[in-house]
Amino acid sequence: MDTVFYDGHCGLCHRTVRWILAADADGSRFRFAPLDSETFRKAVPQAGSLPDSFVVRTEDGRILTRSAAFIEVTNRLGGAWRVLGWFLGLVPATARDRVYDAVARARHKWFAPPVDACPVIPAQLRSRFDL
Repeated sequence: MDTVFYDGHCGLCHRTVRWILAADADGSRFRFAPLDSETFRKAVPQAGSLPDSFVVRTEDGRILTRSAAFIEVTNRLGGAWRVLGWFLGLVPATARDRVYDAVARARHKWFAPPVDACPVIPAQLRSRFDL
């Protein structure tokens, strides 16, 4: 199962996690943990050199960041999301990552952070988070 690490202080990241939770309703594809967690520091030894917004550690141990991480998520979700990932994969990584970086720089302005930095996770979803 892949693990999605996200910025716990970012409104866009929280929305992204909620989207993945809804799309992976049976919980078979993803686990979640904040970037500032012990889980992240243990799972990703190079944590200090990675961006602070979205990181995926795949089942086979690959560490994906930025647009590659997002494409991995869409591919794992399947269906129409996999088609989106395929189209995004046609765009050169440097161009994708430029757009990703522009959004990442503005995400705190465009997307309000959660009212509480650590929102209450519904009981039925808690087992999918490593906090």
